[in-house]
Amino acid sequence: MTDSLLSVRDLRIRFGTDDGTVRAVDGIDFDVRAGETVCLVGESGSGKTVACESITRLIPTTSATVEGSIRFDGTDLTTLSESALESYRGGRIGHVFQNPQDALDPVYTVGAQVVEAIRIHRDVSKGRAREQAIDLLDRVGIGDAESRFEDYPHQFSGGMKQRVVVAMALACDPDLLIADEPTTALDVTIQRQVLDLLADLQAEREMALLFVTHDLGVVADIADRVVVMYAGAVMERGDVYDVFEAPAHPYTRALMACLPGRGEAFETIGGQFPDPTDPPDGCRFHPRCPHAIEECESGSHPDFRTMEQADGTATATPGDDADTDSATTTGDDARPHEAACVLYDDVHTIPTDVGVADD
Repeated sequence: MTDSLLSVRDLRIRFGTDDGTVRAVDGIDFDVRAGETVCLVGESGSGKTVACESITRLIPTTSATVEGSIRFDGTDLTTLSESALESYRGGRIGHVFQNPQDALDPVYTVGAQVVEAIRIHRDVSKGRAREQAIDLLDRVGIGDAESRFEDYPHQFSGGMKQRVVVAMALACDPDLLIADEPTTALDVTIQRQVLDLLADLQAEREMALLFVTHDLGVVADIADRVVVMYAGAVMERGDVYDVFEAPAHPYTRALMACLPGRGEAFETIGGQFPDPTDPPDGCRFHPRCPHAIEECESGSHPDFRTMEQADGTATATPGDDADTDSATTTGDDARPHEAACVLYDDVHTIPTDVGVADD
């Protein structure tokens, strides 16, 4: 099986607050291969952004405790000094953030900010960096890039600002681009343009993409694999086709039921999102799950079970959560479709008509 470019194992992130310790991410595993697109999906508060920002230590270390392994191209980034990490942050790993307005400094020209991104990681002259910056701005679709080089962020529309942020993230030709809901603040037409731009750049540069979103329509459009998160834990993961054709975990199915056109009426997930300072025992989703049983309510997070696709439905065989990469499915380069749910053990059978919980 092809080695992963990024391999995250047992990642745990905690924040100390006046109200208690927030368990923002609680023991998640996921992988990203070279050239593929992996989408982290889930409601707001699921831990998607925190997990991504921990990869290159963008979260404040003064208030956060990070445990686990984050291996990038064979190197555990958690063991690196701040100076050693600089060659990865913005160099081999680029970031595109949710709000381009916050990502750009209003007192510097757009061109100066792209030049800075280039010169931090490359030993080039200002003149050469300017040429590269103009080329990047042109590549991401900024019309008349040479003259717009001297403009300030307030002179750009929201969509154009996001293109500038993409140019900055691509300044050093990264192997992995982390995009944290990069289309959320944009209207639908501009969203489509940005997604198409990312797809073109990814294909051109053979770049891996870790994409954070709550929009399942975007996931269906761009993802190779999906990781479904809820309250800091992974509920389900697998090939995008498998997850969409045969969603296994009740939470994934509840998310799917909320999609427009999936049912006769607009669906919502009943109940309340758990308190991050006092998450429930067992499966994090069980207080809102219409199919929860006694075994769901105690112990640790359920083990993953490997789904076997048959006639569009998900059945299961016991999986070994200790080493996800060692699991096998059909094909030499396949990875398993897995769900962390006790209803897929040797005793229980999950109902096929999974709906959503009542309020």
